[in-house]
Amino acid sequence: MRNIQTFQVFPFIPEPLAFLETLVRNIWWCWQRDAVELFRRIDPGLWNNCSGNPIQFFTRIPQERLEELARDSGFLAHMERIRDDFHNQVMRRPPSEPPYTDEATLAYFSMEFGLHQSIPLYSGGLGILAGDHLKAASDHKLPLVGIGLFYRQGYFHQYLDDDGRQQEAYPEKDIYMMPLERARGAFGDEIVIAVDGPEGRIHAVVWEIHVGCVKLYLLDTNVRENPPEFRDITARLYSGGSQRRLAQELVLGIGGMRALEALHRVPWVVHMNEGHSAFASLERLHHMVTTQGIELQSALEIIPRTTVFTTHTPVAAGHDDFPVDMLEPCLKPYAEGLGTDLKTIISWGQPKGGPPETPLSMFILGKRMSAYCNGVSELHGEVARRMWHHLWPGIAEDEVPITHVTNGVHIATWTSAENTLLFERYIGPDWHLTTRQSNSSQRLDEIYDEELWHAHEISRARLIRTCRRRMAAQYGQRNAPVRVMKEVQTVLDQDILTIAFARRFATYKRADLLLQDPERLEALINNTDRPVQFIFAGKAHPQDNEGKDLIQRLVAFGRQASVRHRFIFLEDYDMRLARRLLQGADVWLNTPRRPFEACGTSGMKAAVNGVLNLSVLDGWWCEGYDQSLGWRIGRGEAFEDYEYQDRIEAQALYNALENEVVPCFYDRESGGLPLRWLKMMKASMRMALQSFSAQRMVNDYNQLFYRAAAESYHRLLADQAGEALRLSRMSARLRKLWPDVVIDFPVTQSEGPLRVGDLLEITVMVNLGEIEPAEVEVELCYGHPRAVDRLDVTYHQKMTVAEAFSDGRYLYSCQLPCNTAGRYGFTARVAPKGDIWTRYTPGLISWA
Repeated sequence: MRNIQTFQVFPFIPEPLAFLETLVRNIWWCWQRDAVELFRRIDPGLWNNCSGNPIQFFTRIPQERLEELARDSGFLAHMERIRDDFHNQVMRRPPSEPPYTDEATLAYFSMEFGLHQSIPLYSGGLGILAGDHLKAASDHKLPLVGIGLFYRQGYFHQYLDDDGRQQEAYPEKDIYMMPLERARGAFGDEIVIAVDGPEGRIHAVVWEIHVGCVKLYLLDTNVRENPPEFRDITARLYSGGSQRRLAQELVLGIGGMRALEALHRVPWVVHMNEGHSAFASLERLHHMVTTQGIELQSALEIIPRTTVFTTHTPVAAGHDDFPVDMLEPCLKPYAEGLGTDLKTIISWGQPKGGPPETPLSMFILGKRMSAYCNGVSELHGEVARRMWHHLWPGIAEDEVPITHVTNGVHIATWTSAENTLLFERYIGPDWHLTTRQSNSSQRLDEIYDEELWHAHEISRARLIRTCRRRMAAQYGQRNAPVRVMKEVQTVLDQDILTIAFARRFATYKRADLLLQDPERLEALINNTDRPVQFIFAGKAHPQDNEGKDLIQRLVAFGRQASVRHRFIFLEDYDMRLARRLLQGADVWLNTPRRPFEACGTSGMKAAVNGVLNLSVLDGWWCEGYDQSLGWRIGRGEAFEDYEYQDRIEAQALYNALENEVVPCFYDRESGGLPLRWLKMMKASMRMALQSFSAQRMVNDYNQLFYRAAAESYHRLLADQAGEALRLSRMSARLRKLWPDVVIDFPVTQSEGPLRVGDLLEITVMVNLGEIEPAEVEVELCYGHPRAVDRLDVTYHQKMTVAEAFSDGRYLYSCQLPCNTAGRYGFTARVAPKGDIWTRYTPGLISWA
């Protein structure tokens, strides 16, 4: 059969229920407990069978049931309550606060977005974070839009073969069962954009999803204008070779910017969530030069100051790079438009001083085009500065211009229904919007222990039921015998300590750390008085055979007769299963090899639900850990010998379980309640609500980056980009004259031994040549010496001109207070005066 035409029949919604059609087309419903309950009350069994997908759900509701609901006063009152909330939270836009206006657009680019399991456009933490970012931006009513790709096959579905080996399936998704609509231009026309790919011209259409009051635009290459091989560019997430990956990132970055242009949305600020979208800066640069008439060097001053770049990968090999010859046909059109050569454009993504054939690094390109760069936890910020220090050879490692904004999770999305009811009762109806207020989270202590424990037991029981259903489905797919099917439907016990491990199966996450001593593990599981059960879930990348080996080892251990009822692996981990695990487990286990976990937000979601963390001190847990609310594995050491590190930390894990976790859970001295455990649950929930919400995270981005970048956008473009032109001329002048800058060794003017309370006077002679003192800053750098050429921690004190000479030399001086006894080292340097972008320009810094 060829040229089949299709049509879709939707249910007829009676007029009193008309709002439901609006509700199901906006993902806002998925983080509103009351809205979820509205759907569930229509038909609880059908809602569960549809995996919480409201569009699929409504296509299967009998027309008679809809007519019945239209006459149900209780249901209509429930719906009206939700309509009021929808109007207040989504439709009502408050007056814009400076620096934003009604025309403001903050464009958030990400390779994946995890909004809900019914929209499978994510593979793991990066996508879930991006989805939470959009939801929190909607809560804050920020003028933000998301830009991503539409994967009609999404990420793979996972199943295990008879040997416990991961297999992958890529079923086509039914786009008519998703809340998608085609994005349209000002005249109602469907938007189609085109980009130059490594093998030719690529076309893409643009879809739109409503996320509260935020819109997410998704580019899709499955269009007739493309040859068959190009239609598959956006078919799957993270699949194919380097050419496919390059094509996807060109469509995301360049195509995403062109889609915004077609929608008449000029971004004031661009936020690149990882380096996948770094090509967006080239398109933005091209637009400024060719459309707004700004010269290239001035545009190169504007783009970085209005761009935010978040890096998530603490492993250098995890960052994409592409060969120069593959990039040339894609980027060649930019050379003419920008008035420069292709070699210069490609050099923006190459380390300085390398050979011209060095591959273009998406990290380097992203950082070259962004003044605001951050890691996703405090520790990751340190790791990123160390990783990329070589790009700024003239400054100390701790001054590398990469800061951190610790990730957060969208609280309302991940909190169980039972805990949500408790929070509404004790904190207030808008509890998820007020989590940072100390008095809000302090009210958690008022929750009765019995209430909290009962709520958690309901979540644990729900998790056990989910595990049994999933295990039955897994074994049923493999046509297991009746005896085995009966056994798997009785796995786990809803009254014993339940520990969950669920995440991507990369080797550094060490899912098999528990298996270092199988006999000791088995003794824990089968303890007569204090047993423990384990639930594992997660996917390995299709090409990661070592990750698949980890899964196979766990499955093999769990199939042993002695443990198979208390040690299971669940297939096809997704957001729905994640919620069950995060809400119903007692302990959330995390065993990464420090410092390779950039952040790890799953532990935050667990903490919100009172699930206690047992984790290596890596990522966010370095900031969140306190002995009053969870446990650590080891003391934050990092070893070069990985096998030794694994042995040491496996012992630490067993010790923590045997001596701390298990006794704490089973200590029921008063009324059958684990009082010490409940106290830790409340402390954990309070910590997560106050410090690790996506609302806090997005507010940090707004206060630290978005507002400053938006202000820079207007300032630099004002008066025909006059300020940008001034900055470009200043930059050119400094680069030309900087070779003449020479700073001598600083000299102390104080004599004799120094005592606490003394002032140490220091001078230094600086030759600035033709550069004026107002254009630079001269600083004394001091601290405890770690080595002959390195200070342990570097402090800075500004030096001022004490005397000027006619030949371009200046004597600078300062007084350093001696506040603390000890040995110190010092030196001096000259750097350009200006903002973070000017101050840390590579090559424009001179040391004594």
